[in-house]
Amino acid sequence: MKRTVKDLVGLKGKVVLLRDDFNVPIDENGKILDSTRIINALPTIKYLSEQGAKIVILSHLDRPKGFELRKSLWPISLFLMRELNCNVDFCNKTIGDEVKEKIKHLKNGNVLLLENTRFYEGETKCDMEFAKEIASLGSIFVNDAFGVAHRENASNYGVARILPNAIGLLMEKEIIELSNSMDNPKKPFVAVLGGAKVETKVKILNKFIDKADIILIGGAMAYTFLFAMGISIGESIFYPDSVSIAKEILTKAKKNGKTLLLPVDHVCVHKTDKKEKKIIVDNMIDDMVGYDIGPKTIEIFKNEIEKAGQVFWNGPMGMYENKKFKKGTFEIAKAIAETKGYTVVGGGDSVAALNSFNLDKKIDYISTGGGATLKFLEDGTLPCIEVIQEKIK
Repeated sequence: MKRTVKDLVGLKGKVVLLRDDFNVPIDENGKILDSTRIINALPTIKYLSEQGAKIVILSHLDRPKGFELRKSLWPISLFLMRELNCNVDFCNKTIGDEVKEKIKHLKNGNVLLLENTRFYEGETKCDMEFAKEIASLGSIFVNDAFGVAHRENASNYGVARILPNAIGLLMEKEIIELSNSMDNPKKPFVAVLGGAKVETKVKILNKFIDKADIILIGGAMAYTFLFAMGISIGESIFYPDSVSIAKEILTKAKKNGKTLLLPVDHVCVHKTDKKEKKIIVDNMIDDMVGYDIGPKTIEIFKNEIEKAGQVFWNGPMGMYENKKFKKGTFEIAKAIAETKGYTVVGGGDSVAALNSFNLDKKIDYISTGGGATLKFLEDGTLPCIEVIQEKIK
């Protein structure tokens, strides 16, 4: 077991560097469009504040190329000011004398949010000189940024190699919930997978063939599988390089006696139809392009979900952002929200879909990670978890 923030003693007056994942959508006016990740990070911040620590928060936002005003963490500092019962300050630097001066005047229990770590080239390269500069700001490091725990960056992996460290309450919860969902799944275990590229989900597909009882595949990814089976997909998007992988997965599922279900009908448009008049067909031909699963598929998938003891969902069933093609994703999300089985959802698009349908409160556990969630389910750990010290027995 990894050491957690609650295993740390004598925090009063100490500068704790806290790595959070505040990579949230913010519009051009600085309005936070989805604060889920920030809200989930609050328990650890509040705990450290109650212990009298001086909290210096590190985070990234998006993938800036140097300094970009629209990718500043300033709007998040305003959000924290409203949510926390302590003073919150902001510094538009991550390292340097200005940061050190602000930390010098930081009082016990208060928070200082530093600027986007990815404004610095050394962050994503895990430059250890940059990591040392960050580490010099505090005496203890706490990593609560599960969403980037699969990436070896300077502010999460690098700093953890230098300072005494622990994981935060959110990171601990993610590890426990996701580990239990794979190690002790409630039966029948149904995995619902969507999205586009097969090659990015090969390992998790193989993992679910071992762990799950039923695998439901929708989204653009399904077209590569259908093509691999010799079924016409018209001109739908598929990935030729992944056809052999899809065949291997289909063969393995059959060999292991697992049920792998693919769409039997589709919501399509003719590629030449600029008005995108949708049509529902069992078999796509000619210039048809699939954008969603059809009504027969929805019923088949819902029937399996309703009987599930546990459901894991990652990836939309179609182009849900377009109201013409959102029904498949909505109906599957609704079925998952209403099932009596235990439900786990991971992945940015799936969580965004749940939020847009106001179904997020009906899910038992929503992971804050996207790629990190799948990587953890595949390997049972992540680089930024491995580097954390073990709990003393």
